[in-house]
Amino acid sequence: MSEVLLKYLPEHSVPLCFELIKTNSVHLKIVNERQTRHGDYRRGLSGKHEITVNSNLNKYRFLITLVHEISHLVAFDKFGRNIKPHGVEWKMTFQRLMVPFIQPEIFPHSVLPLVARHFRNPTASSDTDAHLAFALKQFDERKPDVHFVHEVPSGSMFRIKNGRIFQKKGLRTKRYECVEVHSGRLFLFNANAEVEIVPG
Repeated sequence: MSEVLLKYLPEHSVPLCFELIKTNSVHLKIVNERQTRHGDYRRGLSGKHEITVNSNLNKYRFLITLVHEISHLVAFDKFGRNIKPHGVEWKMTFQRLMVPFIQPEIFPHSVLPLVARHFRNPTASSDTDAHLAFALKQFDERKPDVHFVHEVPSGSMFRIKNGRIFQKKGLRTKRYECVEVHSGRLFLFNANAEVEIVPG
């Protein structure tokens, strides 16, 4: 198991993760990419704790996702099944389980302070923390034609994964206003949304 984990996790996090998996009797499955989620926890019909994590995540996002999902299991076990999935009990559990991982041997210097700040009050998804999400994306394997919305020149067109085309307008607080070309409707995009620039 440790050899498999080494392919997906930062090296110095493997013993800690292996211990969490063993202690909580986790059945871990590494699965193909899903657009809607990085990971998932469910208790199987047999009572087995099943956690899935996407195989395409970079090592740091894989680690955060794995601990996120184990935190659901631990919080449900400790506080009962009626708690909110991302409520205060889960947040406390996630913070506690992440503390041993927030160290320079595990996270690079560019990410470590952002991880530490995020875990003062973790959210349901690290993607909603724009600074942390952007820092983590620097370690993704990006295709050459993929750009972040903040890199798209104002007024230019871009395409999202489902093929819809937008024109970038201006910045509104933290997100970018973009008009869908087909419908004329206005949408807001996070700065680190991945898009493909449409040549003018």
